[in-house]
This record gives sequence, C-alpha cells and structure tokens, in this order.
Amino acid sequence: MRLAEALAGFERYLALEGGRSPHTVRAYVGDVHGFLLHLARLGGTAPADAELATLRGWLAVQRHAGAARTTLARRAAAVRSFTSWAHRSGLAPGDPGQLLASPRAHRLLPPVLHADEAAAMLAPRDPQAAGRAGGPMGPLELRDLLIGELLYATGVRVSELSALDIEDVDRSRRLVRVLGKGAKQRSVPYGVAAERALQHWLAEGRPLVATGASGAALLLGARGGRIDPRAVRRVVHRLVAAVPGAPDIGPHGLRHTAATHLLEGGADLRSVQELLGHASLATTQLYTHVSVERLRAVYRQAHPRA
Repeated sequence: MRLAEALAGFERYLALEGGRSPHTVRAYVGDVHGFLLHLARLGGTAPADAELATLRGWLAVQRHAGAARTTLARRAAAVRSFTSWAHRSGLAPGDPGQLLASPRAHRLLPPVLHADEAAAMLAPRDPQAAGRAGGPMGPLELRDLLIGELLYATGVRVSELSALDIEDVDRSRRLVRVLGKGAKQRSVPYGVAAERALQHWLAEGRPLVATGASGAALLLGARGGRIDPRAVRRVVHRLVAAVPGAPDIGPHGLRHTAATHLLEGGADLRSVQELLGHASLATTQLYTHVSVERLRAVYRQAHPRA
C-alpha cells in the first residue's frame, strides 16, 4: 500500500508541480510503476527500501531484456525523478537516484524535407490557386494548410501548436506565443505565407467548424473542439505523402526541417535554440548536421584553393 500511495503522490507531483506534459507524466509513472514492482519482488515495501543497487539491478534486467538505449535512458531519468521526490517528501532518508548513471541515448533525428519538397507540400494548397483550379478549399483543408505552414514556419512542437489560442497570435508583428516544456513561454515569428493561411482559416474556415465547445482554440477538430495532437500528426503525414519522393515524416520531422533550413540559411545556433525552446544548446547542436552539398558549397566559397 505504501508503494502504491507513493506512486500516486509522485503522479500528482508530476502533473501539478513538475510542469511535465501529459505524455511525460504517463511515461514516467509507467516506468516508476515497473521499478516499484521490481522493488516489491525483492521484498521492498516502501520508497525508503530502494537502494542504488536496486536501481542498477532493475536497469540491468531491462537491458538484458533488450530495451533500447533511449528507453533505458528515459527509465533511469524517471526513477531519478522519483527518488529525488521521495527524499524531498520525507518518504526516504536519502536519494540513491542521484548516483545512478544510465547509458546515453543515441539521438536519432528524423529525416528532413528538402526546401523544394517543403514548398511542394504547401504551394499546391494555396487557397487562391485551389480556387482557380477547381473551387474554393473546404474549411478543414484551410485548417490543414495552416497546420503545415505554422509547423514549418515556426518549428513549434505538436503539443504547442494544438494548445494555441487565437489570442496567442500577434498578427500585427507575426508572432505566436507558445507555452513550452517546463511551462516556459516564448514568442516565435512566422512568415507571410503562414499569415496568409491564417487569414483564410480565420475568415473562411474556422467560423464554419466552430461550435459552443470551441472556446478560444485556434485550431479545431472536425467536431469543433480543440484539435488533438494525434489529429495534427495525421494531417502532417497526409500533407507530406502528397509530395512524390518525400520521406514520411510527422510534426517532429517538420520541426527538424525548420531548424535545419534555418541553420543552412545562415541562422546562428543561439537564435535557433531560442526559437525551438531548447533548454540546452547541446540539444540544438543535434540539428547542425548539414548535407554534403552544403559543405561543398561552403568549401568552394571559403577556401582560397577550392
């Protein structure tokens, strides 16, 4: 019972005080639940019974079971967060998790669209072009166009996009205000194309979809409520699938595409870090890989004997 109560208290902490996303809360609670089952099998009845050897043994079991390095890294982070919380809450005399090392996850970034593929994903869906070709776009088509434009223009996370309210968009300065990880707020600029898509959605699309349940949400689902991140993922996969030869990417792939194109266009790393909302510059550095063509172009331009 004490272990179950501790898990429930940890979940409340993550949800109310930890500033974690619902997805992270579910993942961490699931990981800690697995650890507490391991602890109980060893005879533990309370968080105070967890020792460094217990934590290491649990990770070793996961490793021998074939868990990926990324999974092990996340589970180690989850139990470190739990033991730290248990110590601060007075449920354990110490914090063994602070001594727990875990394998560094291999950060595999998704493929990106080339600039011409990104343009092809959005250009054929220009509302005026669609009107000339075969009638006006429907309201959900206007919404899907805006989703693609905003994700590519700003590089925001899918959760940040779906959480946007109309008042979060400063159209006079072309800025969106997003609430990122750790409840940190930042403003991200967007361009003329995204503003045009926004104008069409607000004037011709959203009013036809909105219901009493829409509230202030910027992007709506087919039934009028705030759009779900899963629906955004389906939209992105559908938009990209219409581009011949383009890799199958989701919203995170568009975020990666935006960052890569910014860096290849000359943006400095610190500015891209601010735009993406990364707490650490090391995370942004993962996006600095460039194509062989880009390296050759820089070499030809910069080296005196190229």
